[in-house]
Amino acid sequence: MSKFTSAKRLVAFTLVALVALLPSALLVRAQEDPVVIGVAVAQTSNVALLGQEQVIGAQIAEKFFNERGGVNGRPIRIAFADTGGDEAGAINAFQTLINRENVVGILGPTLSQHAFAADPIADQAGVPVIAPSNTARGIPQIGRFIFRVSAPVAIVAPNAVKQALKINPDIKRVAVFYAQNDAFSVSETGTFQQTVKDLGLELLDVQTFQTTDTDFTTQITNVLPLEPELVIISGLAADGGNLVKQLRELGYQGLIVGGNGLNTANIFPVCQELCDGILIAQAYSYQYDSEINNAFREAYKAQQEKEPPQFSAQAFAGIQVFVEALSRLDKRKPLKEMDLATLRAELREEIMSGKYDTPLGPISFVETKKDDGSPAGGELVQEQFYVAQIKMNPDGKTGRFVFLD
Repeated sequence: MSKFTSAKRLVAFTLVALVALLPSALLVRAQEDPVVIGVAVAQTSNVALLGQEQVIGAQIAEKFFNERGGVNGRPIRIAFADTGGDEAGAINAFQTLINRENVVGILGPTLSQHAFAADPIADQAGVPVIAPSNTARGIPQIGRFIFRVSAPVAIVAPNAVKQALKINPDIKRVAVFYAQNDAFSVSETGTFQQTVKDLGLELLDVQTFQTTDTDFTTQITNVLPLEPELVIISGLAADGGNLVKQLRELGYQGLIVGGNGLNTANIFPVCQELCDGILIAQAYSYQYDSEINNAFREAYKAQQEKEPPQFSAQAFAGIQVFVEALSRLDKRKPLKEMDLATLRAELREEIMSGKYDTPLGPISFVETKKDDGSPAGGELVQEQFYVAQIKMNPDGKTGRFVFLD
């Protein structure tokens, strides 16, 4: 045997030994194309205070599930598309993911307002959509391929008002502010206002604003002479945070209930120490004790050095639903044997039929119907909800959400 042949055999043996030491997931990545899942959320504009948290949740999910073998050993890849802050951006993001990235499904968009514009495009194309934060009435009814892992506002929002009454049973007079150019805020304020009436409270006044507004002096000066004991705000982080700040600066001292758009630590730099005490209903608690939530919480804290927020947890849960549904489908009917249109259609049915143990707790979906009685998308079934109160730190710039009983 020549020295050259021996050398080649030695190299070959060494390579085999090295490959044997590699994690199986890495071996699969070298052998198979990834399954592409789209994420269309707001990475820019005033909505980015929420969308950036969703990006983090999706990125953590991509790493987490790939380290555990992806889809039966086949990796997933997240394709991101920025929706920006308007409907046109959401439509463009969806079209890019559907037609250029050839995704099997889409997580997004950030706002319900954007969902009503972009979801019909995905539904017509037969692409499953999982909404991570679209809680307005009617989202699943957009079409058969539309799901959400964000609990509808009608279920979540009343909890915050009831918690305010636990803290101050003497509350009788309530004022409401909402962003009239945002579909979610319009839907949410309807729930809040109905809750106020159902609880026998007096609805003093309802003031409107735009999500782009920065000065709320007129609305506040209209309300303060009425002496409200509770103020409820439905808006986004930037406008809602500024409204809170100006309410306090102009002398309002009562409790404030914030809607889901204020449910982010990104409002802390906006209203700073004046954020303290805001009550916000929650569909997620980082204190929820389960194997999957503990793992998600640990991964988030390792990366961000703070507790995970609801928007990140919901994004993670949405990717988890895709991965688990794809894994079940692949075992029943290998993904590689289906064309993309068939895969998307089969995935829709698999998502609907599954049960998922997520950081939000156990969830599943129930099929909804459109107004004409025809089948529509999947409404979330979730068991547990919470209320948290913002507690700002002495520096006046950082804080945390403290969960209340």
